[in-house]
Amino acid sequence: MGLTVYLGMLHAAERTLAESWRLVADGHAAEADLHHLGHLLGDRADARVARLAPLTERYGERYDDEPERLEAEGLGSLREGPLGLLRDLQDLYLLASFVAMTWDLVGQAAQATRDREALDAVAYARPQVRNQMGFLRTRLEQAAPQALAG
Repeated sequence: MGLTVYLGMLHAAERTLAESWRLVADGHAAEADLHHLGHLLGDRADARVARLAPLTERYGERYDDEPERLEAEGLGSLREGPLGLLRDLQDLYLLASFVAMTWDLVGQAAQATRDREALDAVAYARPQVRNQMGFLRTRLEQAAPQALAG
């Protein structure tokens, strides 16, 4: 069942997103909004992982044979300065986008199987991740002038 692969990808991606939010929060602590919000959004990603637990227990989770094509990469290390902040935020945006699309696809499977618990998990997670993407887009647009023209 392909759903087990996507549940495994989603689990790993949400954990990676949580760790990446915290890394950015701590690494760019001078950016007051990012420091506080990054920890909060990392905690929210952890809560979404908890919402996945009943689904992975019921359906299982496995990792595909091609992880380099289907795996969300974390930040690993941070960059410095305004350009570094811009690049780190962009990496977070890409990761959040991967998470959002994977929730969307799991939601399609939940609709097809009429799995109420899975539908509830998707309804909980999808708006949160979309809001994170909106915040990141706005923050990227705010950071771009200083980083690129300054």
